[in-house]
Amino acid sequence: MTSTRTVLIIVAMTAAPAAGAAELNGTWLRDDGNARVRIAPCGDNVCATNLWIGDTSKGEAVGDRLIMTLARQADGSFSGTAYDPKRDWSYSMTIKATARVLSTHGCVLGGLLCRNVNWKAAE
Repeated sequence: MTSTRTVLIIVAMTAAPAAGAAELNGTWLRDDGNARVRIAPCGDNVCATNLWIGDTSKGEAVGDRLIMTLARQADGSFSGTAYDPKRDWSYSMTIKATARVLSTHGCVLGGLLCRNVNWKAAE
């Protein structure tokens, strides 16, 4: 499992992405400095696309993406699923957005393997 995928274990969503998902849109830097992604609408979903990867040893590449299907929750977070077409993996995902910061929590294998990743808005 890669760290960008984990973030967005990174980033794929199911509700009208334009409704509230604008807070997620933009270019984001992973807290370890090893990835830069762009989150933007893609069809009826939201996609996180790798713009730059520092350490490609785990199979991450520029252009890889997660397709997210997310719904806004009562607490303002987004939750749903993310799909990684390169690996044919699906993740459960929760994203919390605050001013210029994203916190992602993603899980695979029915919640047996989870990871948290923080992102900051790119300058």
